[in-house]
Amino acid sequence: MKLPIRLLAFVALLVTAVPVQAATVSSPDGRIVVTLDVTGEGVPYYSVMRDGKPVIDQSDLGFNFTDSPPMRRDFKIIGETTATADTRWEQPWGEKRFIRNNHKELAIALQQSDPGARRMTVRVRVFDDGVGFRYEFPDQASLKTANIAEELTEFAIAGDGTAWSIPAGDWNRYEYIYSKSPISALSTVNTPVTMHLADGPYLSFHEAALVDYSSMWLRRMRGTTLRAELAPSSRGAKVVRHGAFNTPWRTILITDSPKGLFESAMELNLNEPNKLGDVSWVHPQKFIGIWWDLHLNHWTWASGPDHGATTAHTKKYIDFAAKHGFGGVLVEGWNKGWDGTWFGNGRDFSFTEAYPDYDLKAVTDYARKKGVDIIGHDETGGNIANFEKQMDAAFAMDQKLGIEAVKTGYVADAGGLISCNADIYDPCKGEVYEWHDGQRSVQHHLAVALAAAKYHVAIDAHEPVKDTGLRRTYPNLVAREGARGAEYDAWGVPKNPPSHVPTLVFTRLLSGPMDYTPGVLSLAGRGNTPIPSTIARQLAYYVVIYSPLQMAADTIENLAKYPQELKFIEQVPVDWSDSIMLDGAIGEHAVIARKDRHSDAWYVGGVTDDKARTANLTLDFLDPNRSYTATIYRDGDGADGLGDQAAKHRIAIGTRTVRKGEKLAVPMARAGGFAISLAPTKR
Repeated sequence: MKLPIRLLAFVALLVTAVPVQAATVSSPDGRIVVTLDVTGEGVPYYSVMRDGKPVIDQSDLGFNFTDSPPMRRDFKIIGETTATADTRWEQPWGEKRFIRNNHKELAIALQQSDPGARRMTVRVRVFDDGVGFRYEFPDQASLKTANIAEELTEFAIAGDGTAWSIPAGDWNRYEYIYSKSPISALSTVNTPVTMHLADGPYLSFHEAALVDYSSMWLRRMRGTTLRAELAPSSRGAKVVRHGAFNTPWRTILITDSPKGLFESAMELNLNEPNKLGDVSWVHPQKFIGIWWDLHLNHWTWASGPDHGATTAHTKKYIDFAAKHGFGGVLVEGWNKGWDGTWFGNGRDFSFTEAYPDYDLKAVTDYARKKGVDIIGHDETGGNIANFEKQMDAAFAMDQKLGIEAVKTGYVADAGGLISCNADIYDPCKGEVYEWHDGQRSVQHHLAVALAAAKYHVAIDAHEPVKDTGLRRTYPNLVAREGARGAEYDAWGVPKNPPSHVPTLVFTRLLSGPMDYTPGVLSLAGRGNTPIPSTIARQLAYYVVIYSPLQMAADTIENLAKYPQELKFIEQVPVDWSDSIMLDGAIGEHAVIARKDRHSDAWYVGGVTDDKARTANLTLDFLDPNRSYTATIYRDGDGADGLGDQAAKHRIAIGTRTVRKGEKLAVPMARAGGFAISLAPTKR
């Protein structure tokens, strides 16, 4: 049957008038579905469903600029591509040796109808445990330089729930105690920020592959809708990019339980593969250091009669390290510049000149003969301009002396980084002040990583920009601080509460390794003030808190007083082939098992908050064909991490033979914990 010509024309008109259908992509298991589309006004948006229920309602995408109209509306979809991936890659070091990268991808190309027809692509990758998306800008005549005033990315969370967060844009950077609040009560927060929707999944919002861009904060707009807010810049524009560029990935972990958050590798998978090539020169290790005495005010960073970083002190620490199998000795305060006001100043720091009472060559020669590494320390006082002028010479000196790892520091109030101009690639035009997590700081940290890699030096950054998985791409970025660590227990105003570490496991530690500096076996800060912890809990930190550079932070005199506990610290690995969560609740408790990368031994660590509880473990992760000797370090009878020193130090140590599937019930005192080594017996 033939239709009349007029009717055919009418049908054709109907077809061409139908809007472009929304594009969708699902996770490999089909549970998560992401939709990308534009509204009737041409506003790009996305939404996320899980198991048929909304997780992220319709959320706008776009940008404001300082020198051109917004990229917010009047877009149309001009192209669409899809892809899938299911690969496995190996970490040179890490909490797991092999990582599976299994995702589906959708990218939509968008073009604005304004003069110049500016274009961008939104690319989304969906994993079984979450979603990552980013913006991609092609090289285009209408946007040769993007002066970004603000990113307009929204996260319209589909319902209220509980959030664990720290504030963004405040003076103490990331070093805050996490607050527990309704999502609808958030203000402006740093990421990762973790949530549990009422009767729904667990979420964690963060970013991956933060390169040459400003860090993302999240600001609550209304109800449970958050919007990206970029860390500020001295330039006015928060981000300045030339030519083609990609933003970092905006990430949303979506899991059934806290365990799923802990075990996710999504953010690592969203980073590019290793760009450094052979990194066999990166050596995970445990270390001690001239550090805790400084925080206790026994010694000083500055020169004088109580100077800590002396040749004599350092040789004493090297001897202890060699005797007890520690790979390195950290020395802080060795270099000129600590006298006077250095906090937020740093203009006088030299990174190649030592104080007269510290013979750098003699110390490194002595350490080498003892089979111990010196871990360098380059504190900038927040003066990144001064460090950048010297860092190449400093890392060249480190390589010559055999220093394979350097701890960097950026002690200054937020917004107080001293920069040279506003772009690392431009000539210096005078000092300006930047944020620790702004684009200029992000540029700096990558420049440090690349300069250090040239001389085979690994970096442990304190007061850093947050971790976003760049350790995959630049594996000499071995550790960061980026949260409240053990030094707050030394200062004591206020100390870290017992809930702090079981919160970090599900917040800050989701972003990567943390140099928390555990191992304060004396359990005492300045003036012998008590630390809220049991001695067994200090051992648990070596399993619960992951870092490939792991410190035994106490003084060597204090460490020597506890030979049984010290034996565990000597033995526990820092490089793992697998890591799994056995049990956990955010801010309450966490029990983690890890397998040594270089043997068949397993280790288990557990911590609790201010409530005593029993960890009930099932040893399902063990090899069914072997038996294991379990050495258990647990809180002893009457132990109490909030009690007196005698109660804090009560510990029970015992051994038993176990096999796969057996159950262990391990009590934890208030502010307590436990550690277990599981060594396979001979076949």
